[in-house]
Amino acid sequence: MEVISCKGLSKNFGRVKAINDLSFTIEQNRITGLIGPNGAGKTTLLKIIAGFRRPSAGQVTVFSEDPFNSLKVSSNMILIDENMQFPQSFSLAEILSAACAFYKHWDMELAKGLFDYFSLNPRLQHHHLSKGMKSTFNMIIGLAAHCPLTIFDEPTAGMDAGVRKDFYRALLRDYLQKPRNIIFSSHLLNEVEDILEDILLLRAGEKRLHLPVSDLKEFAVALRGKKEVILGLTAGQEIYYQQSIGKDYYYIVISRDSADGILKKGSTAGVEILPVKADDLCVYLTNRNRGGIDHVFDRNQPF
Repeated sequence: MEVISCKGLSKNFGRVKAINDLSFTIEQNRITGLIGPNGAGKTTLLKIIAGFRRPSAGQVTVFSEDPFNSLKVSSNMILIDENMQFPQSFSLAEILSAACAFYKHWDMELAKGLFDYFSLNPRLQHHHLSKGMKSTFNMIIGLAAHCPLTIFDEPTAGMDAGVRKDFYRALLRDYLQKPRNIIFSSHLLNEVEDILEDILLLRAGEKRLHLPVSDLKEFAVALRGKKEVILGLTAGQEIYYQQSIGKDYYYIVISRDSADGILKKGSTAGVEILPVKADDLCVYLTNRNRGGIDHVFDRNQPF
C-alpha cells in the first residue's frame, strides 16, 4: 500500500526551484531517511507532504488524498522540527496532557518514561528550555503520538551525542513495537544509517537515489591504482568521485555495475577494488564537484 506518492513534484520560490520534477512512492510501515546537503529541498518536500505548502506543479498524495488542508492527513500525521511552538503559558507536563487529548494513539506511558529518563523538569515551559532540551522534548512528542505518518525534520539539533544515540535507539524500539511510516531527514547518513530501511537522496531538489539502505551499501565501489591505468579503465564511465593520491596514484568511485563491466573486459592487475562507505557515497552523489575540495588545489587534474 502506498502511503505517499509524488509525481512530477516541483516547488518554486520566485526564480528558485526548491523541488524539481520529483517522483517517488513510499510504501506502508517503512522508516525512510530523507538525506541531502543543506539546501537540497528536504524541508520544502516535508512541508508539502505534511500539507503545509502547495506544490507549484505535479501531484502529491498522502493516504490517497491531497495533503493540503486535508483533515484526514492532518489527524494522522505529525511533523517534528526545531521550530515547533507550544502555548507559552503551558508547562511541559501540561503540554503532555494536552497532547494526550489531541492525538488518538497517544502513549502516555512512553511519554512519561522518556520524560523521566531524560530528566526533564515538568514545571518548566518549552520556550525556557535550551536548544538541545527543546529537541529532546519535541522528540518525545513525536514518538509518543504514534501517528501513522511521523516526520522528523533534522530533529536532533543541539542534542548531545549521548542523547542522540538514545533517541535513535528509542525510535527503533518503538517502531518495532508500533510499526508506522517514519520519515527522518538529515544532511548526514552516518548516525542514522542503522535505523533506516530506505533512503531518498536529494540533490538540488532532485531525486538522486531512492532504494533500500542495504542496496545503497552495494551501489558503488572504488578503484585505486596507477593514474594512467585507472583513467584508462574508467574512460567513458560515470564517475562519482575522484582524487589524486601523491603523484602517480588515483582513487575513483564508480557504480558496481560499471566496475563489474570493467572486470569482464580485461586485466586489472595492480588495481585495488575497495568498498565505499554509505555516508561517503551520499556525499559524493550530492556534491556538485566530483573532485571534492582537492579540485580547488589540483587545478591541472582532469576533473
